[in-house]
Amino acid sequence: QVHLVESGGGLAQPGGSLRLSCAASGRISRIDNMGWFRQATGKQREMVATITSGGSTNYATSVKGRFTISRDNANNRVYLQMTSLNPEDTAYYYCNMQVLSKNTNDEWVAENAWGQGTRITVSS
Repeated sequence: QVHLVESGGGLAQPGGSLRLSCAASGRISRIDNMGWFRQATGKQREMVATITSGGSTNYATSVKGRFTISRDNANNRVYLQMTSLNPEDTAYYYCNMQVLSKNTNDEWVAENAWGQGTRITVSS
């Protein structure tokens, strides 16, 4: 199966910037959509940004113009550049990938994979 690892979370001041990275590992054949989701305390998980294998992007209204999603297909990575951060961006951020990979039985498996989450806190 596929393993996703996020990095780049932490503390930022309002107006500041952070960059998240997520790397996928495993016996990967293809990754279709990649995305970032977030979940604030007491709230449901919500989509932040997604990117297709062809590079088409989609953003939540709340982050449009401030966040940029990108991907590195050769290295199975997705990034989220976040600027003009505000306290409402405080949440756990999760990367998500739709992956075709081989399992331990050498079978092709389509998987909706999630990272373990990384905490972003925006505070002065």
